[in-house]
Amino acid sequence: MSKENNYAIIMAGGVGSRFWPWSRSNRPKQFLDILDTGKTLIEQTFDRLKNICEPENIMIVTNERYKEDILQLVPEMQEDNILLEPMMRNTAPCIAYGAYKIQKQNPEARIIVAPSDHLVMKEDVFTHVIKSGFEFASRNNVLLTIGIKPHRPETGYGYIKAENETTEQENDQFSLHPVIQFTEKPDYETAKEFVASGNYYWNSGMFIWSVESILKAFDAYLPDMNVLFQSYLDKFNTAMEHKAIESIYESCETVSIDYGIMEKADNVHVLCTDIGWSDIGTWGSLYEHSKLDENNNAIRGEKVILDDTINSVIKVSNEKATVIQGLKDYIVVDDEKALLICRKKDEQKIKDYVKRVKQNFGEDFI
Repeated sequence: MSKENNYAIIMAGGVGSRFWPWSRSNRPKQFLDILDTGKTLIEQTFDRLKNICEPENIMIVTNERYKEDILQLVPEMQEDNILLEPMMRNTAPCIAYGAYKIQKQNPEARIIVAPSDHLVMKEDVFTHVIKSGFEFASRNNVLLTIGIKPHRPETGYGYIKAENETTEQENDQFSLHPVIQFTEKPDYETAKEFVASGNYYWNSGMFIWSVESILKAFDAYLPDMNVLFQSYLDKFNTAMEHKAIESIYESCETVSIDYGIMEKADNVHVLCTDIGWSDIGTWGSLYEHSKLDENNNAIRGEKVILDDTINSVIKVSNEKATVIQGLKDYIVVDDEKALLICRKKDEQKIKDYVKRVKQNFGEDFI
């Protein structure tokens, strides 16, 4: 398959608050080498998508404050393809911005939308699945989402319920099904039922569609947002684009692509697969992918002594001598301006802790 019609939108505007305090607003997790691989998550994402798209067909949508970080980390990235959001408006405006930019370049484009901060361990399978999705999306007016076969009850992910019947013939790397419904993060008992049922999949937050199909969906399900973008379209790819985007973002609603379009559309299908995926969005997911010591501790730090401590996540400075005694199933993260000590089972509370830190002590600490 030729790459010339293949495009990517990388969403890189989030602050990764569930990964606080390592991930902070001035250094979100997409700009961290989370697993000590020598590359940040955004570098890994860009490299993965280069197997599918030409580098000049990859767009990164991010906050204005992160432009220089991206240029430094991803030197192949064309500066004009870094799309700068003036404020956070969730994923629907971000995707509309990228899709309209791409449509002006190539009305025949097919697009993969991917977060900048996820882990994919099986890159060969990922490449095959995405190329197959492109092929299907180019022949059909569909919106595809990538569903991950769950291997545990996970309360931190959304789920996609798929019909049993397949849309196309299955192969050993994926199956394709119409979507019945999306479900937000469930409680533990519900998650257990989902995994046992066999037709629920983790919502990876990755999507595939033709540019024509997604813009039709914006027109049908988010018409006000669509009209806003269309009214400024003549300013795109000109010196007036930045001003136009400021005007659009000031007026458009804050809404996710899942809620705004995917949960409402009747042409949604799910590519069900196992690509070794994790959103690495929590300390628990880091623990799952980390090398463990003899007491099942995940340790990041060169001068750490643990005594009677098991099943814990420890992240401290390489320069700081650290001694921890008597902890079981804890998260300990010591950053330059913040210290977190939290039970692993309570890590879903971290987002609330971040809000409280901001309210009590100010933005410098988040």
